[in-house]
Amino acid sequence: MLAIEKFKDDKEKNVLACKYKNEIKPLNTEVENLDDVVPIDLTTRDGRRVYQRGILYVMGMAFNRVYPKALLTVNCQLSNSIFCDVDNMKVTNEMIDNIKREMIDIVRSDLPIKKIEMTKDEAEKFYQKEKTLRGRLQLDNKYKDEVSLYFCEDYYNYFYGVMPISTGYIKLFDIIKYHDGFLLRYPDKKTPYKIDKYIETKKLLQTLEEYEDIHEVLNVNTIYKLNKKIEEGKSKELILLAEALHEKKISDIADKIVKRKGVKIILIAGPSSSGKTTFAQRLGIQLKLNGIKPLTISVDNYFVEREDTPKDENGQYDFERLEAIDLELFNEHLTKLLNGEEIELPTFDFKTGHKVYNGEKMRMRNNEILVIEGIHCLNDKLTASIPKEQKYKIYISALTVLNIDYYNRISTTDTRLIRRLVRDNNFRGYNALHTLQNWDMVNKGEENYIFPYQEDADSMFNTSLIYEISVLKKYAMPLLKAIDNTHPEYSEAQSLYELLKYFDDIEDEFVPKNSLLREFIGGSIFNV
Repeated sequence: MLAIEKFKDDKEKNVLACKYKNEIKPLNTEVENLDDVVPIDLTTRDGRRVYQRGILYVMGMAFNRVYPKALLTVNCQLSNSIFCDVDNMKVTNEMIDNIKREMIDIVRSDLPIKKIEMTKDEAEKFYQKEKTLRGRLQLDNKYKDEVSLYFCEDYYNYFYGVMPISTGYIKLFDIIKYHDGFLLRYPDKKTPYKIDKYIETKKLLQTLEEYEDIHEVLNVNTIYKLNKKIEEGKSKELILLAEALHEKKISDIADKIVKRKGVKIILIAGPSSSGKTTFAQRLGIQLKLNGIKPLTISVDNYFVEREDTPKDENGQYDFERLEAIDLELFNEHLTKLLNGEEIELPTFDFKTGHKVYNGEKMRMRNNEILVIEGIHCLNDKLTASIPKEQKYKIYISALTVLNIDYYNRISTTDTRLIRRLVRDNNFRGYNALHTLQNWDMVNKGEENYIFPYQEDADSMFNTSLIYEISVLKKYAMPLLKAIDNTHPEYSEAQSLYELLKYFDDIEDEFVPKNSLLREFIGGSIFNV
């Protein structure tokens, strides 16, 4: 029987795919028992991925019908939207209107989307005949024995992961002109039955475009091109250029801080595995070159006493809420430091749940600046007593600009998760299962306390390195392979494992000792 039989009453097509034996499967999958079939809809991360692939497929099909010569590129995700552009044509309002009408027609027609698998020999003949690059990167994947494409009538394309079984599942979308490209919009997981108002993220887009421009100059914007560089023996050159870009940006941020007279506190925030520790160390070096000595204070030492810690909806201590910080004491100490007074620094004892004082004192001098890193650092409520002109806020994240191919982007979240898997195993003694089990909770904290404030930052720093997954791959793959299908996390592990298969290896020896990547693989000169 087919999995979709379990959802025969789902006339609105809200169930996009299913989980069967802890694997994400299309709804036309043959199953032994319908009771083992779990629905996947837009309220889940997997459902959103399926929907995004579906909407991109419909968009590609519409362009193929209306503008068959258009060279599309899927760039990045922005506020429940995917930013795309057309490399060889000017995007106009007329073009967008034409594509939107065609997409609506394709969705209303509810056309079946079928996955076709070919041997590599069959695929070679297919590509010789069709003269296309869509999905061709599969031929070079030594781990794959077959090549798969999704067909809908006479249109075909490759997408990494499960797709909806027909175009009728893409019920809600919008497409609007944006800058020199367009936004493909879809519902949020919290409001799956409507498309919310677009929230502008100008600084984030500018940061992404800056890195995309650099990587286009390097001619490395897809895995295929990255692997070609590695095969040609150009790994060292690629690494040096990527690291030089990091150093230049960190130097630029330090210069901006120095030029803004009166800055006394640098506040750094970013989601998990962004590389905040190494970034702060490297920024400190650049500040020292400008005659400024950084002093660091850990927000983690200013938690409220355990009995005053707020609790979540399940009655568990919620250490990520702003109220978990002793804001009164924290601001009192900051004010005293800025006034030249001496303070005694607390150390929070996580075992007892109380602050202790060990006689460690701190006083700021004229040539010194405070550097503070933490989840709430972009939220002015954390440092409410400090005037705005004395603060410089920095948002950092691994904003991936490398694509699998022109239609399949690599999620920024996936890149950070791969980093965290490797770091947790190397330095914290956690296996991949533990990391995956806690990832949703980590994401929830980021969505609540970091992402809403990212546009308030004075500077943004993209910590991604174009070559990093080629280095992380050999660490992450064995960890992911150890997770079997008896665990709910198996589907996530398999997705990451299959992604890593596409990357050729780069050896650790080529990675500089001061690289941010060393925070995850070890061997850092900063001993992070």
